[in-house]
Amino acid sequence: MKEKLTYKAAGVDTKEGAKAVDLMKEHVKKTFNANVLTGLGGFGSLFKLDVKEMTEPVLVSGTDGVGTKLKLAFMMDKHDTIGIDCVAMCVNDVLCQGAKPLFFLDYIATGKISAEKIADIVKGIADGCAQSGSALIGGETAEMPGFYQESEYDMAGFSVGIADKKDIITGQNIKAGDKVIGIKSSGLHSNGYSLVRKLFLENMEADINEYIDELGETLGEALLRPTKIYYDVVTAALAACKVKGIVHITGGGFYENIPRVIPEGLSVLIDKNSWGKAPIFNYIAKCGAIEEREMFSTFNMGVGMMMIVDASDADVLLKALNAIGGNANLIGEVTEALEERIVIR
Repeated sequence: MKEKLTYKAAGVDTKEGAKAVDLMKEHVKKTFNANVLTGLGGFGSLFKLDVKEMTEPVLVSGTDGVGTKLKLAFMMDKHDTIGIDCVAMCVNDVLCQGAKPLFFLDYIATGKISAEKIADIVKGIADGCAQSGSALIGGETAEMPGFYQESEYDMAGFSVGIADKKDIITGQNIKAGDKVIGIKSSGLHSNGYSLVRKLFLENMEADINEYIDELGETLGEALLRPTKIYYDVVTAALAACKVKGIVHITGGGFYENIPRVIPEGLSVLIDKNSWGKAPIFNYIAKCGAIEEREMFSTFNMGVGMMMIVDASDADVLLKALNAIGGNANLIGEVTEALEERIVIR
């Protein structure tokens, strides 16, 4: 007689999923505010908009994932910070338009649900939402046996913010002579990890738990450090002066991201010695014999976000950002068109 087939026998444990929801509730509820009109468990999530002080409210959205940095979380069996990366990659993009983040939703897919592990992941997401002023109003955890390895998962997120149309930052008013202010990153953030894994895990077969003197920590600690969320930095900047352009240095590094906000006919000259780079960047370049241009094309090189302002506002912005621990430096200038859009020297 054939065994009776059940959903659990097929690899999906709904009771473990329900346990995961119970464990994550305390983390999620910490992000709620008066605008959240629903709790966990509904089919849709409700968020009340307060637009009384806006003339033309515009919603600004962003979606992203963490990418192959997840592999480091698997190897280290540490899952309580990777959610911060997911929030950061979405929210930092939304901030570039000068929008205020409102709420966030997440999607986690795994081969087999472990309630404790999912709760750890969601704790990180909730921490990222708290750092960005966002409410975590919904999400989905999908158990997909046979599609993902049992011990592995993937995740993505979706952020929605709001801005008054007249205040949206587009970069269209940037001109030659404007100054570029760079704000320090927390490390690699969530980009370049395919190269990092190829170098350290395949070519070098490195032990990520080994302490590296020149890093001052283990390789795994340096690589898994969560992405910085720039909500407080952008809020302080917008209160201090007129910001013409904001650049999130994400996938594609300096060469692909800066041109996204610079009008045609202009270039940006970057002084590569104007900020202090975290040791991990020099370590990667040395171990992989990676050329400088490749490094600046792949990684943030210690600058996670840039702001472009009129020359007369540069000192004001630097003072405001450094007063809140923003670690900001004058790193470059907008010029008339050069041979390349971005020149790093």
